[in-house]
Amino acid sequence: MSTRRRGEELERAILHAAADELRESGYAGMTMDRVAARAGTNKNAIYRRWPHRAALGIAAYRHLSDAAMPNPDTGTLRGDALEMLRRANETWSSPYGVVLRGLLAAAADDPELLTLMRERSGADTMDRAWLGMLERAAARGEAPAAAAHHRVATTPMMLLRAEYAMRGIPSVPDEVLVEIVDEVFLPLVRGRG
Repeated sequence: MSTRRRGEELERAILHAAADELRESGYAGMTMDRVAARAGTNKNAIYRRWPHRAALGIAAYRHLSDAAMPNPDTGTLRGDALEMLRRANETWSSPYGVVLRGLLAAAADDPELLTLMRERSGADTMDRAWLGMLERAAARGEAPAAAAHHRVATTPMMLLRAEYAMRGIPSVPDEVLVEIVDEVFLPLVRGRG
């Protein structure tokens, strides 16, 4: 006799099903019916947790991105920053990036989705990873403690996103990543002392 899934187990099944739908059909093709069928539950179970498709889409993307979040520790700030940007660059052109680009495209026509993306984006997870990197560098004596600041931590990813927007392609040449680290990020970190 099978038991009914509840709580976290059911939530994980729904998020996994929604993430699969996002990867296969994009946000435009993801429906609550399809997610419910894939998760082996009913739409009411989904709506109790996520009141609309946009909320579920963002939650599913976060489920994907949190699982793939890099946290390099190469022993140097420069090495960590380059590794972080290189992994982010790889992710942007991966299936995760395809999902995010689909959500961003859909957000242009869906103000509710755009608001949720701003409020609940995976950026806070990414920001924490960059802040952690700066804190480790400060503990090693490689960076001033004042460099572990939100604006400093978010600068490399903002510059990378600007490159995607300007180039219109889901990959940035490695020499640009090196320039972001060597010409902007590291001088900014050192200047906080």
